[in-house]
Amino acid sequence: MPLLVKVRSFLRNLFSPQSREDDLDQEVRSHLDLLAEENIRAGMSPEEAQRAARMELGGIEVVKEQVRDDRKSEWLRSVFADVRYGARQLRKNPGTTAIMVFTLALAIGGTTAIFSVVYGILLRPLPYAEPNRIMAISEVTTRGHLSRLADPNFDDFRDQNRSFQAIAKYSDGVVSVSGASQPMRLQVAAVSTDFLKVFRVQPIIGRDFTGSDTKKGAARVVLVSNGYWKEYLGASPDLSESHLKIDNALYSVIGVLPAGFQFPRDVALWLPADLDGENTSRTSHNFSCVGRLRDGVTVVQAKGDISSIARRIHDTASDQNEYLLKDGAVLPLQDSITGETRSPLLILLGAVGFLLLVACANVANLLLAQASVRERELAIRSALGAPRRRLVRQFLTEALLLSLVGGGLGVLGAIFGVAGLVGLAPESLPRLDSVSINIPVLLFALLLSTTVAVGLGAFTAVRTTSRDLRNALVEGGRGQAGTQSGAKVGRLIVAAQMAITLVLVIGAGLLGRSLMKVLEVNPGFRVEKIVAMEVSLPGADDPKAKATQAIFFSNLIGRLQQIPGVQKVGAASSLPLDDNGLPDGMFLLLNQNEVPKNLADFDALFRQKERMGVADFCVASRGYFEALQIPLVRGRMFDERDGADSPHVAVISESLASERWPGQDPIGHTIEFGNMDGDLRLLTIVGIVGNVHQYGLDSPSRPTVYVDLFQRPRSAITLTMLSESDTKPVASSARAILQELDPEVPAKFRTFSQVYSSSLGSRRFNLILIGFFGVTALLLTTAGVFGVMAYSVSRRTREIGVRVALGAGSREVLAMILGQGIRTILIGVAAGIAGALALTRTVVSLLFGVTATDPLTFTAVILLMIAVALLACYIPARRATRVDPLVALRYE
Repeated sequence: MPLLVKVRSFLRNLFSPQSREDDLDQEVRSHLDLLAEENIRAGMSPEEAQRAARMELGGIEVVKEQVRDDRKSEWLRSVFADVRYGARQLRKNPGTTAIMVFTLALAIGGTTAIFSVVYGILLRPLPYAEPNRIMAISEVTTRGHLSRLADPNFDDFRDQNRSFQAIAKYSDGVVSVSGASQPMRLQVAAVSTDFLKVFRVQPIIGRDFTGSDTKKGAARVVLVSNGYWKEYLGASPDLSESHLKIDNALYSVIGVLPAGFQFPRDVALWLPADLDGENTSRTSHNFSCVGRLRDGVTVVQAKGDISSIARRIHDTASDQNEYLLKDGAVLPLQDSITGETRSPLLILLGAVGFLLLVACANVANLLLAQASVRERELAIRSALGAPRRRLVRQFLTEALLLSLVGGGLGVLGAIFGVAGLVGLAPESLPRLDSVSINIPVLLFALLLSTTVAVGLGAFTAVRTTSRDLRNALVEGGRGQAGTQSGAKVGRLIVAAQMAITLVLVIGAGLLGRSLMKVLEVNPGFRVEKIVAMEVSLPGADDPKAKATQAIFFSNLIGRLQQIPGVQKVGAASSLPLDDNGLPDGMFLLLNQNEVPKNLADFDALFRQKERMGVADFCVASRGYFEALQIPLVRGRMFDERDGADSPHVAVISESLASERWPGQDPIGHTIEFGNMDGDLRLLTIVGIVGNVHQYGLDSPSRPTVYVDLFQRPRSAITLTMLSESDTKPVASSARAILQELDPEVPAKFRTFSQVYSSSLGSRRFNLILIGFFGVTALLLTTAGVFGVMAYSVSRRTREIGVRVALGAGSREVLAMILGQGIRTILIGVAAGIAGALALTRTVVSLLFGVTATDPLTFTAVILLMIAVALLACYIPARRATRVDPLVALRYE
């Protein structure tokens, strides 16, 4: 506590202008009183003496102004003198100065780089007009989960709310687009009329959608992004001749959106929604929703408004099932976009903050060591009349020089570091294009450098000038430049370093153990030597068009099987671990004679809970299971018996069999799952396959129904090719075959190893960064322990020499020095364990298969820290045992 009082006192004296003005006023008035007293002694009356003194002085305010001018010039001269003197002091010890600058550059640069990511993703406003007024609107299911909106629910939200100026729905996906300079697979969004009004965006060329554009059967029109217009439409200002073939339908380009506008993510084209009519079901959640608040309406008010509408829908619904909304949610759009990444990024920012503290502790110890050597110099300056605040300012100046140089180098390093972070970051991380070293980030770096300088300078100054400096002249004459108090402070700093580092390394260890646990999970499929080719045909609804698509995929699979080295070829509507998940929904257990004839009968059946089941829906071919080596548990796979006109069949996952038919054999049962693809024919279960981790190795396997691609064709599928040869020639041959079959169908190629690796991107990103911070902190702490012990030994050389001269052996000296180090280590480890037990709970959301207090991780890291710290202590302790008594007794 006394130390904090001294710091506040020094800073107040240094930076309080009012204090200086009070001193000046008192000084001028004292001088005026002296002149008046002389006049009184000369025989003047008090009134005459005051008047004459004022006339002689020339006016109090004038004198004050002159003194202020003199002080300003003197202050500037003294500041420049401090800077020059500080630079000379730093040049005297180039090795130590370089270490301090490098340490600060590393810490400030790392902190700046991570802050640039946090700012770009979490803090930087969205690039829209008044982005804080744009909200994401969701349904809340009976299970409490956020869900997309069903069409009728969106209509009610739009028509009945009193909180939004504009509200719009949207959905997006990848489709094949041709008609421009080349066919491509593009991210395309279907949006309602007021979509651009929500963002207050207008086309730079052409027009926006109107109400008539979104009516069923309207002429098909499309808006294009600025980038697509320039790159693939030739940047022609005349849009009348621009037409695009999207999903086998011809669209006229009616507008170009401004450069920089993009929502949803990666979308290049915007189409009107509901051209084929709305879905009347309140349990088909197909659209996301955004809205712009009216002026004066708060988020809380808007949430209450939407919530009341949602509850009214729920209360009046005739079918209360788990897919019906129970409530509504309103969230700022930025929070909706970045919600899942907020916690990991803040954890990373906290981790690099810990690294900064460790670095500052290292530099503080080095500054204290240098200051102890300068005690004699400071004592002489004090004896010659230098005030205490002058000495404090000198230390602040030197610390500021160090921090500014270190901060400047750190910012240069951060520029390259940010590029590396963006390259290392997982593709799922939102708003990566907003991450850069910009003005707010530079201001943060400057503020951080200044704060570090003030902290280091004030701490060093207070520690150095807190005792009577004149005693240092006497102590310096006896060769005792250091004090016992200073040594204790150094050891406390090292203990704090060890505690912080222990927390960091334990956090990295927990993440490492989690990644190992994830890698131990059996994904349920093969990863190596699989080439994935995404293909999207134009959408088709009528049976003839679907039959044509089935023939196309059959021919394509047959041709792909002829590629040299390809062993198995299959197809599925979605790959495991890919960003595009499978649709899920409710199915019904029915017999052939129970198939309903109308929707009313369907509604009645869905109210019979014993008939219902919930599962993901996947379209696949037999070769898909063979290529990925998904095992057949019971029954059979799809085969030649399952033609387009044969009874439709399904294969289900083990998890669905055990969940819906516990203790029974589901083979032979029939289910109705037509709400997923519009085909109401029953599915007969003919086989059970192994579970697949569709949504991530750290996510449980979900119940899944697989239907035959050639019975229920899908326009967009991913082909999987198992090849023992090099994957590049296989991809090249597959592209040539596809172009030969249909040159307008684009394809996207990946290896399954890339998909697998990408699914681990977030865990790998967090582990690499926190691991790097932990290792760096460990190295800095080791250097800190070594430095403090080496400095302690050098300060105690005379004492060690006396002990050796009096008969102390090497073991006694070694035990004495190591004992001092071990006490420091144990204090740091104890504090670190307490901190880790408290703080590692914040990373629970990032862990898998281990607890936040995993004993193995804690034990391993503690033993590592103790071993490294003991080694850092042993080297200077061993050196102390070799002290020559004769040399030590002459040591000063």
